[in-house]
Amino acid sequence: MGIFNFGNSNNKGTESSKIGWNNLTDLQQLNEIQEESNEKPVVIFKHSTRCSISRMALKQFENEFDLHGEVKPYFLNLIEHRDVSNEIANRFQVVHQSPQILLIKDGKSVYDTSHDRIDAEVLKSKIS
Repeated sequence: MGIFNFGNSNNKGTESSKIGWNNLTDLQQLNEIQEESNEKPVVIFKHSTRCSISRMALKQFENEFDLHGEVKPYFLNLIEHRDVSNEIANRFQVVHQSPQILLIKDGKSVYDTSHDRIDAEVLKSKIS
């Protein structure tokens, strides 16, 4: 086991997060997300558990996140759920990236970004 454990392919890192992620594991959840986004914005974080850049972006996002109650956050382990990741790209008309966040409002992606451009403060400015 290495110090940084970059090869770890599980998503257990989200369990200790202050965000309170909802795990996105099933295609049917995308219908629910679209419905939920009519009442409250939804954030989807697409994470590759095999990528150190994705892990760093996730940790930074989690450290900066202060949108509790303002959005419903979903976490997608895209290695385990590639079908869901592919459907996100198709349904929300975004180019697949990893790591990537999407902001869903009224059933549509109104903002998406990836890699080092993932920033909780910028996301916050997109919610209002």
